[in-house]
Amino acid sequence: MKLPQYVLIAVAFLVASCATDSPKTPQGIQHVIIIGIDGLSSTGLRDASTPTMDSLIAQGSIVWNARTVLPSVSSPNWASMIHGAGPEQHGITSNEWDPDSIGLPPVVRGENGRFPSVFDVVHAQWPDAEIGAVYEWGGFGRLYDKASVSYDAHFNTPDSTAVAFSEYIATKKPVFAFIQLDHVDHAGHHYGHMTDEYLTAITHADSLVALILHGIAHAGIADQTLLLISSDHGGIGHGHGGEHPEEVTIPILITGPGVKPGYVVQQPTYTYDIAATAAFALGITQPYAWIGRPIKPAFTGFEEPVN
Repeated sequence: MKLPQYVLIAVAFLVASCATDSPKTPQGIQHVIIIGIDGLSSTGLRDASTPTMDSLIAQGSIVWNARTVLPSVSSPNWASMIHGAGPEQHGITSNEWDPDSIGLPPVVRGENGRFPSVFDVVHAQWPDAEIGAVYEWGGFGRLYDKASVSYDAHFNTPDSTAVAFSEYIATKKPVFAFIQLDHVDHAGHHYGHMTDEYLTAITHADSLVALILHGIAHAGIADQTLLLISSDHGGIGHGHGGEHPEEVTIPILITGPGVKPGYVVQQPTYTYDIAATAAFALGITQPYAWIGRPIKPAFTGFEEPVN
């Protein structure tokens, strides 16, 4: 029996589609760790001595020109990084924001009365998952619902923060964990951005990244872990908060299973894309209210947007 031509065309199309079908999510990732270094600009990362992060860049992918949200200050940008959206959506518009005196209401609220963070999303979809947050700047802890976090800890120095985080990873092997380091921002304010002291603070942060990597290795999860390293903003002179390129341009390092080695991402990328990338890597559905998009070109099997 001779099949109609349209049937043959349909079969050929189906076979071709199956043969060229790319993976929907990266494979082999069971843990996502985010290291946030307050005040780390792309220029600072390029100029400072950072052997650990240089090695990670060679092993993985890098965004050199990711952009912050405005204003280029800490609360709106850390919030955007963990909420997958900008201030217009999550409502955290300044460093003066407080959950008990909300100015701009979030566009949506979960059962906890907050805009959904990546902590909430992981917890909701994987209720038994170990989730952690460790931070040097106390203000970071008010930006999310701690009920969605298994381990929440604040320390007063970069070293104690990194040591605790490394030990936490080594013992608990979290599915998702975030660390915020604050000392590079302090150096920028006190000494000036791009001064020797500022660059030395970045070198110190690099040594703390090495300590965290040791914790990941000790946990035995290095080959299952996606690591993202980024910042809330850069700076110029002794401050930040404006629209100068040095204030709003930050790096995003991505390394782990399935990440393209030595690749420089070309697509426009923003602070809020980090949460979307974490959800994408874990195979978790992101909320419709998020505007962040996964940084897919960093992964094998995914290309830059054609347009």
